[in-house]
Amino acid sequence: MTTDSINYIELAEKIKQWGKALGFADVGITDIDLSAHEEQLQRWLDHSYHGDMEYMAAHGMKRARPDELVPGTQRVISVRMNYLPPDASFAKALANKSTAYISRYALGRDYHKVMRNRLKQLGQKISSEVEPLGYRPFVDSAPVLERQLAEKAGLGWRGKNSLLIQKQAGSWFFLGELFVDIPLPVDQKDPFEGCGKCNACITLCPTGAIIEPYVVDARKCISYLTIELQGAIPEQYRSLIGNRIYGCDDCQLVCPWNRYGQLTKEQDFMARTQLKDRSLIELFMWDEATFLKVTEGNPIRRIGHQRWLRNLAVGLGNADYDESIVEALEKRLEDASDLVKEHINWALKQQSHKQQQTQRKQARLIRIIEKGLPRDA
Repeated sequence: MTTDSINYIELAEKIKQWGKALGFADVGITDIDLSAHEEQLQRWLDHSYHGDMEYMAAHGMKRARPDELVPGTQRVISVRMNYLPPDASFAKALANKSTAYISRYALGRDYHKVMRNRLKQLGQKISSEVEPLGYRPFVDSAPVLERQLAEKAGLGWRGKNSLLIQKQAGSWFFLGELFVDIPLPVDQKDPFEGCGKCNACITLCPTGAIIEPYVVDARKCISYLTIELQGAIPEQYRSLIGNRIYGCDDCQLVCPWNRYGQLTKEQDFMARTQLKDRSLIELFMWDEATFLKVTEGNPIRRIGHQRWLRNLAVGLGNADYDESIVEALEKRLEDASDLVKEHINWALKQQSHKQQQTQRKQARLIRIIEKGLPRDA
């Protein structure tokens, strides 16, 4: 069917039905006018809140202008897909300092591949109805203001932690976009804004990365520090990272709306047993071949073995004193790269300090006990 004879209202409804059938929890359509967000984006870049993510600055305002990214784009189809796996066991993993905590979105298959494939299928379905059709799928892989587009498409509101929140689903979902060159009817932005006076995410962020409502300084964010940062993690943040070795979920965990979070039905997003809640020492002892094998098709692979070891060394430094931790760190120190060696040495100092604290506590306890014992005991 040619574009001249298409009923775009009916097509929009079909697109939403096809999207749901492909596993998307929600589908919305928006125009490409993001001019209202350009000033905030420029201010964020001017303050260098993007850190070492130079591609953010390199793309400039293209991120807010979809038709510059893909010429001819008229509409963006925005989708979301739930990823929260059953038995996420957040509290248990975070409370055990010897356990490696990995952000729950990264425990299964790489979402970029899963969602991009589904969006491509959606584009193919649309092109079977509209000829010719220009379309491009994106999943966190190009300069796209995905949360702002999703908000305009009626999928939720941007919370003070900068994430998109949906009143029936919280924020445990991925976003993706399909750029199309046809004039589909657009959905209205939902006027509901659920954050109100709540500042839980700002108050409880471990590193104070949410510097004001809706603004995140990536340079302080644990997700940035453990995933995007190429070099050494600044020392002032290492102890605050705790046992979080890949990403951070804290601003979502404290969000009241996530009591409505929906579990995923996608088998691809189910947690891999080799990654979920394993000991820091176990993961630290993986050689590169093991790391690459276990993380095949998983988003963690993108940081590489060296940054994996860097992050784990920080986690081991933050764990309670344990002689086996010291042994593991010293063993890895022998052939470590300069990047990893710096973090191992920091971790060894932390462990030494904790050992001294433990010894002082034990000595004090012995003195207290001895004081209270009878003379002939």
